[in-house]
Amino acid sequence: MKVLVIGSGGREHVLAKKCSTSELVDKVFVIPGNDAMTEVATIVSDIDETDHKLIRDFVVKHEIEWVIIGPEQPLIDGLTDELEQTNAKVFGPNKQAAQLEGSKEFAKKIMEKYNIPTAEYQTITDKDKAKKYVEQCKIPIVLKKDGLAAGKGVIVALTRDEAREGVETLYQTQNEKVVFEEFLDGEEYSVMTFVNNEFAVPFDCIAQDHKRAYDGDIGPNTGGMGAYCPVPHISDDILKETNEKIAQPIADALVSEGINYFGLIYIGAILTEDGPKVIEFNARFGDPEAQVLLTRLDSDFIEILEKVYKKEPITLEWKDESVVGVVLASKGYPGSYDKGHLVEGLEDLNQYFVSALKKNDKGQYENNGGRVMIAIGMGDDIESAQQDAYNQVSKIKSNQLFYRKDIAHKAIKANK
Repeated sequence: MKVLVIGSGGREHVLAKKCSTSELVDKVFVIPGNDAMTEVATIVSDIDETDHKLIRDFVVKHEIEWVIIGPEQPLIDGLTDELEQTNAKVFGPNKQAAQLEGSKEFAKKIMEKYNIPTAEYQTITDKDKAKKYVEQCKIPIVLKKDGLAAGKGVIVALTRDEAREGVETLYQTQNEKVVFEEFLDGEEYSVMTFVNNEFAVPFDCIAQDHKRAYDGDIGPNTGGMGAYCPVPHISDDILKETNEKIAQPIADALVSEGINYFGLIYIGAILTEDGPKVIEFNARFGDPEAQVLLTRLDSDFIEILEKVYKKEPITLEWKDESVVGVVLASKGYPGSYDKGHLVEGLEDLNQYFVSALKKNDKGQYENNGGRVMIAIGMGDDIESAQQDAYNQVSKIKSNQLFYRKDIAHKAIKANK
């Protein structure tokens, strides 16, 4: 069979690699891909992921059987709806269903209606009202831009001054839609769930992301600076409770709303004193969680998708090793940064998943975005996997990249 992966980042790199190892797959294409993916797929760089008609024509011409959509924007923009006109099976929700990620307010309203545990919230669409609200609301407070923001539209305001600054940052015009949420305290974790309407199968291995830019969980929110799995200090009972209170209920809620959902739901959860609650939903794999989870996953990925499609029982098989991934990002990220700086040391691409590298005229890699790559380490436990990951990081030479030095620190601390 032929498989097409949509996207160009590290998440799509690992998806292409998993598909390439499937016994069911003869050929993997990636649109538009990046220069580091050529070992695992055929890169189709002359089609943009925003050009839905050209992608549809490609699917028809090459008789693609499975299309896997990696990033959120094509889902929000309705690429699945376009491809449903072909004979291909599409892993990724349609435009209506993708609102679960595309609109914070939409997700909040569904959780409220169906009693899915989450933070209390208020939506404010007027900047002046927002200014008044932050003068009297409970602090800390979380501000979330309603639409997509690549992981950077969330501000956790620990002081009233930070809340005021958050209003100035997120209200680019007088009438923006911003969701103000109660601050939840606890341990965050990520649960990926395969969903085919009421059929929901959460991963029985969870990951933990590191959202803040700098060591010690300080600095601005990012799309993720590293992740690891499993998360030994969050028990199987908590995962079971997350499934019973969140994963299955959100699948059932979407069915009740008349929404057809086929794809993956990412549950960004937090373990509070009152149990698991939802921080956010994504309509696709998390990045960088996908890179560590799919590295640890031992099952045939396409075989799993076929079973989700047919609503057949699924048992996920996992490697015994722990996995740690450390993101290397361009200096200045998540703010402005320079591109075009040499990145050397990538002789063995098996240890990395690449998001933003591009080859120059001399065939040398240069940084081409914010989060540039993730270095993957494996070991018998989290600590040895962490050591392996930072060993891979040390092989990368560039004067333009930075990374956190404490990825997986919570798991290591909890085990001591």
